[in-house]
Amino acid sequence: MFHSLDATQPQWQLDDVIQALRSSREVTHKIRHQGRIRELPSREALVQVLDGLSSVLFPTHYGRPNLTDESIDYFVGNTLNTTLNVLVSQVRRGLLFSADQETLSDADLNQKAIRITHDFSAELPAIRGVLVSDLQAAFQGDPAATSVSEVLLCYPGVMAIIYYRLAHTLYRLGAPFLARMISDIAHSLTGIDIHPAAKIGGSFFIDHGTGVVIGETAIIGQHVRLYQAVTLGAKRFPTDDDGVLIKGNARHPIVEDDVIIYAGATVLGRITIGRGSTIGGNVWLTQSVPPNSNISQAQMRNDE
Repeated sequence: MFHSLDATQPQWQLDDVIQALRSSREVTHKIRHQGRIRELPSREALVQVLDGLSSVLFPTHYGRPNLTDESIDYFVGNTLNTTLNVLVSQVRRGLLFSADQETLSDADLNQKAIRITHDFSAELPAIRGVLVSDLQAAFQGDPAATSVSEVLLCYPGVMAIIYYRLAHTLYRLGAPFLARMISDIAHSLTGIDIHPAAKIGGSFFIDHGTGVVIGETAIIGQHVRLYQAVTLGAKRFPTDDDGVLIKGNARHPIVEDDVIIYAGATVLGRITIGRGSTIGGNVWLTQSVPPNSNISQAQMRNDE
């Protein structure tokens, strides 16, 4: 038998909780950037930006399927204008968390955001060119792919690469906080985690994709293919004399051109995978290998 809830409004002693939370925020556990409240970038707005940019880059796939030769440029122009107006506001918010923002006035901050957004827009044709090489690599590299349209609409690795290339450009132009948020959106949607600072050449293909991790200082050449659950990570994390992590040092692998790394392989440290090499599934690799190597689990066991 079900019983109705007591109609009496419960009392939570909210005053005590609210005051304790204020004390935590303002005194005992204060974590605000440079001690002040900042206007954070909006994840919802960034999703809108990514949708708009994807539509600009591939209008009939991510925009409107009924576009014609007469209407497509109008659609691209209107979508791009709307998207850049949202993006520039998010860039400005992200700049509030940059190390050098304290030296900028509000007017200078706005101008910097406009300049970054303008430069980003100017690079969109080049970004699309590299993405087309990625699409072709996916289509040619997967016998299950029946068309480039299928690759664009159905492959999570392609979405992750599109978002990475947009994020990497923003990172390079001086909007690292925003770039990191875009990478996290891609990670949430695809299960693929690519740091926006990583450097990745064209004709890049991630097949299946879930669980792939590419670290901040990784460098990947042309025509590289990764499968699911591949990690290009750091072997160790050096600290200074006070035990604080040293950030920004080169600690992730260099993968040269024409390399294939199969599912579950873990490649750690600042090592080099030589051009044309193949790394087998589930290999744990912490040492460089010369060009045209074929590394498998059995070989690694024999070497030990």
